[in-house]
Amino acid sequence: MTDEAPSLDPAELSAYFSLIEVSSLLRHAVEQQLREAGDLSYVQFQLLARLGDAPSGTQRMTDLADGVVYSRSGLTHQAGVLETAGLVTRAPAPDDERSVAVTITEAGRAVLGRVFPGHIAILRQQFFAALSEDDVAALDAALGRVRDHLRAAPPRSAAPRRRRGA
Repeated sequence: MTDEAPSLDPAELSAYFSLIEVSSLLRHAVEQQLREAGDLSYVQFQLLARLGDAPSGTQRMTDLADGVVYSRSGLTHQAGVLETAGLVTRAPAPDDERSVAVTITEAGRAVLGRVFPGHIAILRQQFFAALSEDDVAALDAALGRVRDHLRAAPPRSAAPRRRRGA
C-alpha cells in the first residue's frame, strides 16, 4: 500500500481547470443576458426550457430537480417564484397525487421566446465561435460520455433525505 495522495496528471488537471473556468465565464454571460432579456435566473431559465421542450409542457418536480441538478427545496422555491410571475402552474400530478406537476403557461412560453434569441447569440459568440465543427463534435462526444457516466448513479431525488441534526 502506498502513502501517496491521489493526484491528477498535468493534462487532467489542465482539462479540469479549463472546464471549470469556461463553465464559470459562460454561465456569467448567460445569466446576465437572461436577467436583461427576461428577468430570469439561470435555474428559472433551465426549468422553463425543460418544460417548454416537454411534449405536454409538464413535468414532475422530482424529474425537473434531477434534470437541472438542483435540490428539491431549491426547485420548490424557484417554481414558486415562476408561479407567482404567472410563468408556470403547479398541481398534483395526475398519475400520483403525492407528486407535484409543473406546467409552463403561455406567458412562460412568451418569456422563452424573448430570451432564446439572445441566449443563442451568447452561446455562438462566447462559446462556439472558438470551435470548429470537428471541435464541437469531439466536445459533444466527450462531454456526453462524462454526463452519461455521472448520470449512471441514481438520481438525486432517489437519494434519502438527510435529517437535520443527524
